[in-house]
Amino acid sequence: MTGEDVAGGTGYAAIILAAGAGRRFGGGKLLAPWRGAPLVSGALKTALATPSDQVVVVTGTDSAAVEEACRAAAGPDAESGRLRFTHAADHEEGMGASLRAGAASLAQGLNGVFVFLGDMPEIPPDIIAPLIAAVEAGAPAAAPEYKGRRGHPVLFSTEAAAGLAGARGDAGARDILKQLGDQVARIPSPSPGVLFDVDRPGDLDRPFGD
Repeated sequence: MTGEDVAGGTGYAAIILAAGAGRRFGGGKLLAPWRGAPLVSGALKTALATPSDQVVVVTGTDSAAVEEACRAAAGPDAESGRLRFTHAADHEEGMGASLRAGAASLAQGLNGVFVFLGDMPEIPPDIIAPLIAAVEAGAPAAAPEYKGRRGHPVLFSTEAAAGLAGARGDAGARDILKQLGDQVARIPSPSPGVLFDVDRPGDLDRPFGD
């Protein structure tokens, strides 16, 4: 995390992992059309619906195009300084590299950090407030679940978020969540969007409840 101070802000930040090559998709996944906009815009809009002072998009493959798509989707937030970008030069390592890059760009003194995946366009904004309530009540992390399956985004407390700087490989934050075990608050979601991600072109036409 940087030396920047968040005094006067909400104390929250969001990281969107948008660096992958999308090999199973055939490339260009985050720029694929989803309901009239690039796929990455879905996760971005929900991240912007959080009370985060910083919404950091971590880019890698197609970085210029992904950044352009995010700026277009963000509207006024693109010019306010709230939307930020950081490039993970070693993104081919996997999500761990993206998490490290995102964590390194964050300010100090945060209350919590949301982690979004750029290929999950249907996360319901109404899951955000319960995640925050769980962390503010003392949970080291909180995640939505649907029919017993843990989904995204994950909100990490200050202490748990410190581990993001040491993420390695393609496991992303899974190792952190595994270590926390039952301490992770699981918040029931009425929507299966917390599980739905796009891996292959056919997923763009698949009902996200399936």
